[in-house]
Formats: sequence, structure tokens, C-alpha cells
Amino acid sequence: EPAPTYVLGIDLGTTSVKAALLAGTEQGQVVAESCSRETQAHTSSLEAGPQGMEQNVWRIIRALNECLAALPQQQLQRVTHIGISGQMHGIVFWKRDKGCKWTECATGPTFEPEEVSHLITWQDGRCSPTFLSSLPLPQSHISLATGFGCATVFWLLKKSPDFLKPYDAAGTIHDYVVAMLCDLKKPLMSIQNAASWGYFNSRNKSWNTDTLKKSGFPVHLLPEVGDPGSVAGRTICTWHGIPKGAKVGIALGDFQCSVYSCLTERTDAVLNISTSAQLTVSMPLGFQPPQTPDPSSPVTYFPYFNGDYLAVAASLNGGNVLATFVDMVARWTGELGLQVQESAIYTKIIQAALAQNDSKLSVHPIIFGERHIPEQLASVTNIAASDLSLGHVTRALCRGIVENLCSMLPVQHLMDAGVRRILGSGSALARNEVLRQEVERIFPFPVVYGKDVDAAVGAAMVM
Repeated sequence: EPAPTYVLGIDLGTTSVKAALLAGTEQGQVVAESCSRETQAHTSSLEAGPQGMEQNVWRIIRALNECLAALPQQQLQRVTHIGISGQMHGIVFWKRDKGCKWTECATGPTFEPEEVSHLITWQDGRCSPTFLSSLPLPQSHISLATGFGCATVFWLLKKSPDFLKPYDAAGTIHDYVVAMLCDLKKPLMSIQNAASWGYFNSRNKSWNTDTLKKSGFPVHLLPEVGDPGSVAGRTICTWHGIPKGAKVGIALGDFQCSVYSCLTERTDAVLNISTSAQLTVSMPLGFQPPQTPDPSSPVTYFPYFNGDYLAVAASLNGGNVLATFVDMVARWTGELGLQVQESAIYTKIIQAALAQNDSKLSVHPIIFGERHIPEQLASVTNIAASDLSLGHVTRALCRGIVENLCSMLPVQHLMDAGVRRILGSGSALARNEVLRQEVERIFPFPVVYGKDVDAAVGAAMVM
């Protein structure tokens, strides 16, 4: 019997890198091995100051190398296809002939970033509403927002023009990895990632080149665009034991891959709470998004696969809200002269909230704003002396995260779309029973939690 072959799926996330090896069986594809490493890549932004949100690309690639080194060599040597997804909207710049250097490591050849900028992520806040309103109007169904690649380029052109001079290529972090693996002379980007940058028309699959040129935008930095699911190229040499010539897919959106890994029925909605949070449902076959966006609408239409679209309520507030709350509690205890590990605080506040079945406290937890209402921030109302315990506050905070998503894509809309059940996914939902209780309290559908719902698996499945 011939030795089995594998597909490698990689996801370059906001906080971690994941890799999954999928093997084909009679029952379909199964996850043979997986690995995850935190990137710890956040770094300060010299150009944008406290509003900037940047990551060190060298650290992201180091985490990727550690992930692959931890997977079994025998299986990596039988990888025929690689699917790669990652955090959308963000942008990284590099010099085409010096994007990386290949070196030997314990598991064979690998690459390290060379002349590469920091990754300016989707969480970047340098583009104020005033700045965005000064930019030309995109011909796109998606409203432009801070953190979108093209908006970031406009900001750099105006505020830090010398920054762009050394670079002649740009892409998302996962486009960069694909370009390095396949030695692409010009980066190649999927429709999913292109739409996430702004100034891209999903209907005719093209950049708003004329509009951008008129505004002095460096259009030579824009990648070529291809269909999600297509092959971008082949590995130019052995990589951690993966054979030279393995097919590498065009880089995909992490959100679409997460959905792809679990969505089997059009009557399913997917609720994901990780760093941020999303609620999504499939649009009917043949759906085309409107020509122009409604900036005040909380629902965005994301390009999916095979010309389909997803209706997405994409909230900027998910697990990051709880992480900020935990950080606040840790700082307060520190100021009182006590040291408590953040992991211990997480455990305690969830236990405390499980003991409080209800809380009159009302938390509207949008501390990171929302793209459709950037001027609005979080608030706490209905504060009674009886509801000030950690349990009451945590319970109200978890409920607020779920209620905020529900306000963006209401239950009635889900019913109108024919939704019959909700698939719950994401690290925050997996770790937090209080969040799960609130999901089940707020949505009148059966909720199924999938343990293998992740973008790395989805990226591999697409291949």
C-alpha cells in the first residue's frame, strides 16, 4: 500500500501561528497532527505612536519555524500541498529580491525575513475618521476602515513618505510567506485578501487602479489577484523536510478558512469568538453585493469560495475585551502591592461569573469601537451596589460581548436566512463557559461547538 500523503495547513493569526497536517481517509480528511506557537510579535510603532498596531515579522516567522519543527518529519516529507491563511486587512512591505534569506536549521532549509517592514495589522488605529474621509471614495462594496492595507499606504504617503521608498512589494503576512516559498517575482493575492484591503471591486475582480493613480497611490505595490483555492506556485526548495515542488495555494482569509473548516450546511450560522468576534451566514447562491457600501451597516459581505459570499457581522470586540479586563484587574492588584498571574485571574473571574446566574449590570463592551460606529465606545449602565462583585461584572461583560454581536446581525435576520443551528468556534468561546451560556441564552437555536474549527484546518481543506 502506498504511503499516505498529507496536506499542510498554516494559519498566521493575530497572536499565534498554527499548523495542521491533514491526511485523506475513506471518511474524508482528518487532522493527523497539529501544533500552535504564540508569536509574541507585538512591537511599538515609530511612525504612528500609540495608535499604531504593528508586529515584528521576524518573530512571526520564528513561531512558524518552531511550529513546523515540532511536526513529525516523516509526515512533512510526504506533504504534497500547502494551504496558508492569515489575519486579513494588514499590510507588510518587502524588497522583492531581498525578501528573505534561506538558511539551514535542524529540520532542513528554511527562510528568515531580510529586507521586510513590520506588519501593520488589522488592529492598527492610525487612520482617524477625519483622515479616512479625506481619501478618494473606493469603488467597492466594503467601507474603508483604519487597519485596511490601502488606507495604511495612504497614511504612510502623507505622514511618513520616506518609509515606502526601500520597498517594491507588499501583501498580507500570509501573502508574504507564499511569495517567499514560491519565489514569486510579484506577490499574488486572493480576492478574499484584496477585498480586505479596500479599493478592490469584487464583482470585476480588479483594483480601483484609476482612482488610486489619480491620488498618487503607488499602484506598483498592489499584488496581482487570483481566485481563492487556486495554486500560487510550488516550493522552490525543501522546507523543513517538505519536498521541493510541493504545491502552495494562494493565501486565504483566516475568517473564510475558519468558516470553511466547519460549515457543511447552508442552514448553519457560524459564531466565532477569538481575539475579535464574528457571526456569519451564507448568502444565497448567485448573490452579488451592492455596488456601494452602507458605512453605517454592521454587516459586511465577504468573498468566500466559488463566487459565493458570506454575510458577516465582524465585531472588533471579542476575547480582546476580556483580555483587557483581566489586564485591568492585574494592574489594579499590582497597584495595591499584590502580584497575581493573569492566567489565575482568568480562572477566578470565570468561576465567579459561573456562580452568578444573572446580573442587572449592563455592559456595552465596545472598547475597541466598531467599524460601522467608530466614534462610539464602551459604556456601563444600570450600576447597582448589589451587582459590583467580580462575578456580576464578568457575567455582564460576557453577555455584552454576545449581545453586541446579536445587535449587529439580529436573530430575525438569521431566521429569515433559514438558519437552523449555530456552530460555535474560537479560542475565547472554547475556554469560557460563561460566554457559551450567554450564547445559548441569547440565540434561540441549537448551538454546536466544534473542537477542530480553525483556519489552519480550513486552509488545508481548501487544497
